[in-house]
Amino acid sequence: MKVIMEIPDELKLKEEEIKIAALVKLYELGKISSGKASKLLGISRIEFLDLLGKYKVQIEPDTKEELLKDIENA
Repeated sequence: MKVIMEIPDELKLKEEEIKIAALVKLYELGKISSGKASKLLGISRIEFLDLLGKYKVQIEPDTKEELLKDIENA
């Protein structure tokens, strides 16, 4: 599926910023996993979880445990 939106110039948003915001919100709503979101953005899961902090979105408890395992395995 492809989504086409008209964004007013005065918002001065880049396509990537909109994509990130959408995926962060989908994660927050429980519609997408952090792993899937990071894959769609082409970044690591840890980088996506860092983005969640910038957007003031809390990491789900299961994700925290998975993150700790990822850090141990790195």
